[in-house]
Amino acid sequence: MMSRLSYTVLGSSFAAGPGIDPILDVHAQRSGRNYANRLARMLDAELTDLTVAGATTATILDQPQVTLLGAHFPPQVPGVPATADLVTVTAGGNDLRYLGSMMFAAWRRIAPHGPVTQMMAPDFPAGLAVPTSEDVDRTAAGLAEIVARVRARAPRARILLVDYLTVIGAGTAPGPDSPFEPAEIATFRAVQAALEAAYVMAADRSGAELVAVSGLSRDHALGSAEPWVFPFIRDFARLGASFHPNAAGMEAVAAEIAGLIGRATPEAHGRWAGDRRPG
Repeated sequence: MMSRLSYTVLGSSFAAGPGIDPILDVHAQRSGRNYANRLARMLDAELTDLTVAGATTATILDQPQVTLLGAHFPPQVPGVPATADLVTVTAGGNDLRYLGSMMFAAWRRIAPHGPVTQMMAPDFPAGLAVPTSEDVDRTAAGLAEIVARVRARAPRARILLVDYLTVIGAGTAPGPDSPFEPAEIATFRAVQAALEAAYVMAADRSGAELVAVSGLSRDHALGSAEPWVFPFIRDFARLGASFHPNAAGMEAVAAEIAGLIGRATPEAHGRWAGDRRPG
């Protein structure tokens, strides 16, 4: 009899799931219904969820993270069990200030002198910017290094790079749910494309599999009939949920990964997880 599949998820808020109840860790903004928890139930897997909202590739690799609420989290990679069979990685958006740029632009427009705008303003001294090729390369390098470190810790693990659900789609326009100027939307679309490119580069460099949920979600962006991301949220209690995956989005990501690896039986697990120890 084989032991249960050991599954670990690394990442930032797009994996953690802020705004989706139940929140299991307020400081990490880690939801019990994020894609990893949903996938673990689908696969009957034992889950190690190391995600923390605000994480960068650096804090996943080797830098301790301090959240806005003052909580301290160690680097995530050292928490990967050596016996892990499956590891998913969703990070890099904060390296390119993807969601931060949207939050700053939205609050600057809604409340230019408000506390959120003033808190975020020092991070954007020159305003919003499109990532340079060097920024994209650095983000790709960080993702590829995460894959390398995970392989060193858990050599039997299948590693999946899971990119970000599309937030800015072809039909996204200024409005209450996306309080941006047209030029800002164009900037966010460029940042989004840069993040997608970083994932393609990282997968190519590392040999890890890419699960491009960005493409899967093109028709579920802000302004669509069935968005897979939250709109702009003004409620301070749910501040971090704005523009992040909603419950439907997390379900779609989990289903996509499950479809890739199969509704795994122990026999299917054994084919890709390697020589697993009996339970």
